[in-house]
Amino acid sequence: MAHLLVIESWVGSMSRLLPRAIREGGHEFTFLTRDLHHYLRAAPEGAAHPLLGARNVITADTNDTEALLPEVERLHAVFGFDGVITSCDYYLSTAARVAGRLGLPASSPEAVENACRKDAARRVLADAGVPGPRFAVHEEWAGLAPAAREIGYPLVVKPVDLCAGMYVRRVDDEEQLAAAVRALADFPVNARGQRRAPVVLLEELLDGPEVSVETVSHAGTVHVIGVTDKSVGGAPAFIETGHMFPAALPAADIEAAEQTALGALKALGLTDGVVAHTEIKLTTAGPRVVEVNPRPAGNRITELVRHVTGIDLAAAFVDVSLGRAPDLRCTDTGLRSAAIGFVLPESAGMLEALDGSALRDAPGVLEVRLAEPGRQVKAAQSNNEYLGHVMAGDAEGPGARDRVEALLGGLRSGLVIR
Repeated sequence: MAHLLVIESWVGSMSRLLPRAIREGGHEFTFLTRDLHHYLRAAPEGAAHPLLGARNVITADTNDTEALLPEVERLHAVFGFDGVITSCDYYLSTAARVAGRLGLPASSPEAVENACRKDAARRVLADAGVPGPRFAVHEEWAGLAPAAREIGYPLVVKPVDLCAGMYVRRVDDEEQLAAAVRALADFPVNARGQRRAPVVLLEELLDGPEVSVETVSHAGTVHVIGVTDKSVGGAPAFIETGHMFPAALPAADIEAAEQTALGALKALGLTDGVVAHTEIKLTTAGPRVVEVNPRPAGNRITELVRHVTGIDLAAAFVDVSLGRAPDLRCTDTGLRSAAIGFVLPESAGMLEALDGSALRDAPGVLEVRLAEPGRQVKAAQSNNEYLGHVMAGDAEGPGARDRVEALLGGLRSGLVIR
C-alpha cells in the first residue's frame, strides 16, 4: 500500500475518478486543500464527496508554494508519502515542486510550469521547432494592437493561465480585440484565489479539425494511448461540445497528430511521471499544437478511453506518480468507439425542464447526467457552463458520435430555460 499526497483537485469527474483509482490500486491518500468547502459544495446531494475518503484532510495555504514546502516536509516526516498528485491545472506546478522537494517521482517542476503557462509553452515549442500558430505575448495595448495587425485578423485571444476555455475568444477586428482584452483584465483573480498574470496571448486562428492525443509518460518513454476527436461550438468562444474516442480519421492524420504530440512532450521535457492531453489542430498546412496539458484529459475523455480500450488513465496517473510502470494493456471491451456530447445553455435564466429519463435505457447509452430543474444558468461562455452530458458507445465501429448526436437532438428539444 502506498500513501499519496493529493494537493487540491478539480471538482468535476476527476475529483471522483482519482480517489477511486487510488482506492482500487490498494493505496490511501492525504488530501491537502486551502478551502474544503470548495469541494463540499460540489458533493452529490446526500453523499460525502469522494475526496473525504482521504486518510487525512489537512488545510493549508496551497496558493503560497514557498510557505507550503516546509509544511509538507513536516507532514512527510509524519506520514511518509510515496507520491504527490493533483488533477487541477492551477496546482500542477505546485505538486511538481512539492514532489521535487520531497524526492518523490514527478516530472521536473520547470517542465510542468512551462506546459501550464501558455505563453511559456509557446516559446519552448517554437524554439524546438514544434509546429504551432504564429503568436505574440504582450501586457499593454500599445503592444497588443500592432502585434494583432502583424498576425492578421481573425485571431484568437487567450489568457496564459486559465483553463476550460475561459476567456478564449475569436476576434475579427481591433474593436473586438479591445473588448476581449478588457474582459480579461476584469478577471484578475481565478476561481482558486490566485492572482492572474496580466499578459495576453494572441494566436493565429488555425483551420481544420481539432483532436487530442492521450499519452502516458514513464521512465523516459512516452506511450501513446490514442487520439480523441473534438467538436467545438459557442462562437466567438471555443466551447467543447463533444468528443469521440478513437477519432474517426485517416491513419495518416492519426500518425501526424501523434508524432506532433510526441515532439511537443519531448520539447517540454514531459517524458516521465505524467499523463498528458495534447491538443492538436489538423490544418491544411499540417498539424499544429494548440496546447499541452500535463494531466489526464477532462470532460470524461478518460472514461471514453476506458470504455473502448480498458485502459484506466486515472489509475495510470496514480502509478506514474508513484514511479511505477502503469498497466497500459488493451482489453476487448466489446466497444469500438465511445462518444460524449454536452448540453449547453444558449440563454440565461432558470432551468425549467431537462428530462433525460427516456435516454437511460436507449441502446448503447453509457451515461446520462443532467442538471436538475430549478438551477439558475447563464449562456455558455466556456466549458464550465454545461448542463449535463450523454455518453454512448458503438460495438461495431465509429458510430458513437452519431448515436450521441441523435440522442442530444431529442434532449435539446425539451430543454426549457426562462
